[in-house]
Amino acid sequence: MKFLDIGTLETAALGAPNARGDVFVQLGLMYSTGRTVPTDRVAAHKWFNLAAFKGHMEAAQLRKELAAEMSEDDIAEAQRAARQWITTH
Repeated sequence: MKFLDIGTLETAALGAPNARGDVFVQLGLMYSTGRTVPTDRVAAHKWFNLAAFKGHMEAAQLRKELAAEMSEDDIAEAQRAARQWITTH
């Protein structure tokens, strides 16, 4: 997977209408591993969820693996955040 620059990722995070699923996967990976941002499983799950919504095939598996390490409350929070992002953007 080719990594995109932080500017492209930030633009996607702000709701660029043409953002691809791989951009959201990269955001999920950043938050799940703490690469250039603090580790945040809720945020990572949200981005993986959005990537899956955009049709990225690997995103659903990454989300499932991450969810196995999360509480039900955290998963619910991540799902709410993803729905809110979709509604807002």
